[in-house]
Amino acid sequence: MNLDTLLARQFNLPSIPKVVALLLNELDRKEVDLKKVNQLIGTDPALTTRLLRLANSDFFKLGGKINSVSEALALLNLNLVRTMAQEAAQSASLKAVPGINLQRFWEYSLNVARVSRSLAGVVRQNQQAAFTCGLIHGFGELAMHLAMPEETARLSELIEPLDMRRASAERNTFGYCYAAVSAGFAQLWHFPQPMVDALEHQHAPFENHVYEPLAGVIHLAAWRARGKEANMNERALAVTFPGPVGVVLGLDIDMVLQQDPFDWAAHN
Repeated sequence: MNLDTLLARQFNLPSIPKVVALLLNELDRKEVDLKKVNQLIGTDPALTTRLLRLANSDFFKLGGKINSVSEALALLNLNLVRTMAQEAAQSASLKAVPGINLQRFWEYSLNVARVSRSLAGVVRQNQQAAFTCGLIHGFGELAMHLAMPEETARLSELIEPLDMRRASAERNTFGYCYAAVSAGFAQLWHFPQPMVDALEHQHAPFENHVYEPLAGVIHLAAWRARGKEANMNERALAVTFPGPVGVVLGLDIDMVLQQDPFDWAAHN
């Protein structure tokens, strides 16, 4: 399946059932805690994507300007948020994407988001946009699994979805990778252009004269999170560290690993 055909399809990415239930419960209270609503939506990539699609839609005439859950909540009526959550509840499932352990995938995505936000602060990029990009950077992977379950299953027999080599393997197999799919949908949904660019170039942020600092942030955060998923020790991390990306951003491996600390020594 080529990229244009895939992007022409409609997908309802599944949310985490527990998060949706907690969100609906909070929205049903007489006095809704917006901070809690923000926190709940911000832990679920599918809910975040739904909310940003709504906030950046033509209806509000702010397409391309809403970067984060907090910005979207400041714009939207809570009744709209409640309707969105109710729609999400209908497709909330941990077994809705063939070949993907969705709980693990969402936890990985949240880890990327948190590290992205920390790194963005160090290199003076938009931290809210970095968190959002990190959270949703991999939804193209889910779309590929939904659209091409057999083809992605064959590839996963060789290289699993969260392997560091996955993007390169997808490029070699399909001619594009999850990054292009994520960016393609973000473009269709009128997400801010810097976020679209970051998603598109996350696999190779400084390739072919491209200079996308936010993409570099996402790239390093994803490297760190995938290293965690693979239980890599310090030596393995040092070998795989994307040095050229770090050099451009002024970040070395120690600076990246210090963000959202994880006890790598435990895996030596």
